[in-house]
Amino acid sequence: MRFFDQTKPGLIAMALSALLVTANVNAEQDTDQLLEKLEQLQHQIDELKAVLIETREQGTATDAKVEAVAEVIEGGGIGPARTQDTFLGGYGELHYNNLSAVDSSRDLEQIDLHRFVMFMGHTFNDSARFYSELEVEHALVADTGGNTPGEVELEQAYLEFDLKSRLHSRAGVFLVPVGILNETHEPDAFYGVERNDVENIIVPSTWWEAGAGLNGRFGSDWRWDLALTSGLQIDTQGANAFRVRSGRQKVAKALASELAVTARLVYAGVPGLKAGLTLHHQFDPSQVADDGLDDGTLLETHLDYRTGRFGLRALFAQWDFSGEGVEDAAAEHQAGWYVEPSYRAHDKLGFYTRFEDVEGARDSDQFDQWEFGLNYWPAPNVVLKFDYRDRSHDLESAAGRDFDGFDLGLGYSF
Repeated sequence: MRFFDQTKPGLIAMALSALLVTANVNAEQDTDQLLEKLEQLQHQIDELKAVLIETREQGTATDAKVEAVAEVIEGGGIGPARTQDTFLGGYGELHYNNLSAVDSSRDLEQIDLHRFVMFMGHTFNDSARFYSELEVEHALVADTGGNTPGEVELEQAYLEFDLKSRLHSRAGVFLVPVGILNETHEPDAFYGVERNDVENIIVPSTWWEAGAGLNGRFGSDWRWDLALTSGLQIDTQGANAFRVRSGRQKVAKALASELAVTARLVYAGVPGLKAGLTLHHQFDPSQVADDGLDDGTLLETHLDYRTGRFGLRALFAQWDFSGEGVEDAAAEHQAGWYVEPSYRAHDKLGFYTRFEDVEGARDSDQFDQWEFGLNYWPAPNVVLKFDYRDRSHDLESAAGRDFDGFDLGLGYSF
């Protein structure tokens, strides 16, 4: 549904109303001031169009969402950070896994409060704001001297500044701009109980770093990101040698002798389409010189497309590392891809299937997996999930890990 096109006349009327209120147009106002107000208004309309495109991609917009957008425009701003000084939000998800492996000692029957997350933000003025995300994983964190499954993580804590229309900066702890799920991973926004494995093993979501960045737009169709951040600290020895996910430092007294740079370009000029390309470079992904892992580059590209009730997600990501150690371990190339068609039978029910191919550093991270299932949304931003998975590993050494089974989940966001 072309939601933005259908609401365009109303948006134009509201935008003109906002212009009259905010600009205080009168006969004595000079042309430069009026042009500045028009530029600000255009920036707000571009942001609104992006919000509506994202709403359309997730399904038919509700009347409540339309009313919320109208209230925002009439209030002179876009999003909760513009309508009040401080705002709260969050999400959570509960998982049940029932998996049967070839090696029965690896069977899994488990229930887990996987995540409990709180967002908090604050607007200082029209051009400066703060965002944060605090997460508890696996329900329990205890200082008992033993192993407890949980973690407390500060995944985002950054300041954002408007430099000019369509140009913004940020500094602090933020999510690396890469892939589909790393920045948008609320459980009601994707299919499957567990997040896909490509964006877990190859793109180590959720992946956050500390640093500074710029982002902006070219018209309403293109947007871009540049960021200079802290880097990974990938193990070069042991069971996790050269495994990308093991290198996330999570900005906890993180070594920063070598940094990383990220550049992303996103196209959203076709209704229902969002296509992205990211190039990320680690100047030394182990933070240690002359240890056999010299540098690494990640290339990631994806598309997320919805037309009517049909949807399609596809992603490819590949790391290329250099260094004697990583080459001797045959881990210099690590890659993965998936394709995920879906069908939204109606506003509350959707079906999907997904095929993944993963080629990571460890034997257990090299496999193919088929998955299919459904999401049921009993209320906006609340989801119940079911899926069935069948995984086959590439190497004989990991054959005992082959499994099939089902998962159940529930999630929410607000």
